Order: sequence, then C-alpha cells, then structure tokens
Amino acid sequence: MPASTAAPLPTMTVDAALSAPGIHAEIVRFDIPEPTDTRHAVGAGYHVNLCLTPRPLQSRGGYRERWGPHRFERLGDVFVIPPGESLYIRGGSGRQASLVCTIDAALVHELLGRELPWDDAHLAAALDIGSAQVRALLFRITAEVRHPGLASRRMLELLGGELAIELGRYGLEVSERPMTGGLSGWRLRVIEERLAGDLSAPPLKELADLCGLSVRQLTRGFRVSRACSIGDYIEQRRMEAAKRLLMEGESVKTIAFSMGFASPSSFTFAFRRAVGASPSTFRQRQGRALASTSVAA
Repeated sequence: MPASTAAPLPTMTVDAALSAPGIHAEIVRFDIPEPTDTRHAVGAGYHVNLCLTPRPLQSRGGYRERWGPHRFERLGDVFVIPPGESLYIRGGSGRQASLVCTIDAALVHELLGRELPWDDAHLAAALDIGSAQVRALLFRITAEVRHPGLASRRMLELLGGELAIELGRYGLEVSERPMTGGLSGWRLRVIEERLAGDLSAPPLKELADLCGLSVRQLTRGFRVSRACSIGDYIEQRRMEAAKRLLMEGESVKTIAFSMGFASPSSFTFAFRRAVGASPSTFRQRQGRALASTSVAA
C-alpha cells in the first residue's frame, strides 16, 4: 500500500515585533494550506488578534472545554482569548496577516480594579469585538510596530495601557447587559444573511422588517446581543467584504459602486476611517506581505 502523505501544516512568520512593559506586539503572516481545526492555548496574558487581511472563509471559534465540541461562533476582525483559555479555530485555507498582542493580565486587572468573569457570555462576546475604541488602538499599535519612531517602546506602553482599559470596559459592558432583551438567534442569522448577500448598506427599516420588529426594538436588541451598535456592525462587515474584494483584484471604483457609495472618494474615506489606510495602500501593503509568504514557502 502506498504510504500516506501528512497534510501540510499552517505556518507563521513574524514580520515585526515590539515589546514594552505590560505588552508584546507582533505583525505576523499565516500560510494556511488546507482547512484547519486548530487549538490556540493562552498562558498568563490576554491574547488580542486584529486581522489585517481578510480571514479565511467560514472562520469560527469555540471553547471546546467549556461549550462542548459542536458550538462554534463567527470570528470577527478582532478577537480576544483570555488568560488560561484554549480556543479552537476552524476555517478555510488561505493566507492572512494579523497584529497579535499579548497583554499582561495583571495590568488589565489592576486598571480595572478586579478580574473579569469569563463566563459563556464574555467568551462569546470576545470572539467578535465591535468596539471602535479597541479597533482604533490596535491600528495605532500596528503602525508603531511596523514603523517604530522616537520613544517607540514608551509609546507602545501607553497604547497598551489604553488597550487594557478599553478591554476592561468592554468586559464590564458585557457584564452589565440585561439578561433579556437581546435578539433571538434566528433574527441574528437573518441579519447576517442580508449582509452577506448584498454589499450595499441596508436601511434599518429593511432589517427591522426582516426581523419582524420596530427599528427601535432592533437597535436596542442588537446592542444587547453584540455589545455594539448595529450601524457600527454593518460598517465593519462591509469593510471586511471590501478588504476581500481588494485582495481579489477588484478596482476601487468597482467596489465603491457595488457597495452603494456615491463615488470612489467617499468609499476611500470610509475605508480609511475603518481600516486605518487607503484602499490602494492596504492592497499594496498586504499584497507585499502575502507575496513574501509565497516566496518563503
């Protein structure tokens, strides 16, 4: 019988790294040759991941020791693994670049004044963090790691402290959510299907009608379920789609009009605000990074 061939394993390359008291940050590239089901165990710190390029399709995460083997939730552009936890990630093949930060748990707990309770609700909310403040800080950290300037370690220390505070605030917001009042699972799936099926921004009235709710019920219930506004969530999902189209070679003009923007310049403004770089800069930067992965392989 012919010998079986082992499946190629994912590889990771560190492009840049910077450390400061309380935080270590790296820009890394992943080459994922086949669909994966991998375990990511975290030690004593908080693991924060910002995807700089589109994640492989159908990327989902689950806490198998907590939730059992069958529950997996969608991974957003930003996710956090708390200290001592093991996240299992499933997803398709592809290449991606990420900012990965490790923040000392003691720093987060000291600034917060207590430890966060990592129950099921907190674990699920941390798989897709919609906080605009957290996202903006991660983009600033990415820029500092990629192009260190004067007093870069001190700057990273300050940004790490701000990030620790925002993560603590996010955790407290999850704790303070009402026990009831969120959207049911089928309504959240309807919203996801609408966003996946059409790149244009849906009016809130359309989503409310799909869910059989008033606009007020929709917006309040969505914030309880996702810990961010539905408007911010729609914009994040649209920018994820835009990043994927840019990496597939679509022109800025084509993407802008397919997403319902009045002009390429208005799309560029929205993309820069959400991603921290213009569409052309994003495509060039990530294209170079992913090309380096191919050469290294």
